[in-house]
Amino acid sequence: MASSGTGPTPSEYVVHHLTNLKLDLSTMTLDPNASGFWVLHVDSMFFSVLLGLIFIVAFRMAARKAVSGVPGGFQNFIETVLEFADNQVKETYSHKTRMIGPLALTIFCWVFLMNLMDLVPVDLLPHGATFLGIHYLKVVPSTDVNITFGMSLGVFILILIYNVRYKGAAGVLKETLTHPFGIWFAPVNVVLRLVEELAKPVSLSLRLFGNLFAGELIFILIAMLPFYLQWTLGVPWAIFHILVITLQAYIFMVLTIVYLNLAAEHH
Repeated sequence: MASSGTGPTPSEYVVHHLTNLKLDLSTMTLDPNASGFWVLHVDSMFFSVLLGLIFIVAFRMAARKAVSGVPGGFQNFIETVLEFADNQVKETYSHKTRMIGPLALTIFCWVFLMNLMDLVPVDLLPHGATFLGIHYLKVVPSTDVNITFGMSLGVFILILIYNVRYKGAAGVLKETLTHPFGIWFAPVNVVLRLVEELAKPVSLSLRLFGNLFAGELIFILIAMLPFYLQWTLGVPWAIFHILVITLQAYIFMVLTIVYLNLAAEHH
């Protein structure tokens, strides 16, 4: 919680908690004020990779210890998540592929774990990091637009690949020039296609980033209140936020499946 007197002002407290641990690759120094292409957000990358490894290890353990008889609680949970992702693919994706299922599962679990970090008390990990000489630390990767846009860019590349895979380069070119108004309006068709395709990664990244950033900001504002108000307001908001973080992971997964299904469709 922000303190008074010699402690940071409310604005300083908020800015501090919204500042990433930045590594300037051009000088190889940690600089919270660094900006530009050659600046790496070390905290966002660290927690993204860590949570990805947790997902891989957890599912690997479940697969190795799976039994055909009466499953344990952990196996039941993993199978429920697998079935949930598989059902979304069956309901949304109308083509045959072996990649969409694992992709949907990975996206949902990874984004959910990143969002779940928003429920960690805002001062807990940053305060602990100060003992290691780290004075800036953001622990929620999905509140960093670089992370969300990077994920959506990966989806965008898959969309382009699926377009060519199912339609061929000639088919994609023909569709771009003729849809929806015919070949005589080819310039208009090309502009509409560009807007349509570019809107997909932008909407994916900004939707996830905006919702989680707003949630994080509310938690930070609650942390500046007196102790009794922190619990009074923080607990209900945390309970409600569980729905938000789950819903945002679900939306990212479903939209990815929808976009890839559209890429495989012939107009």
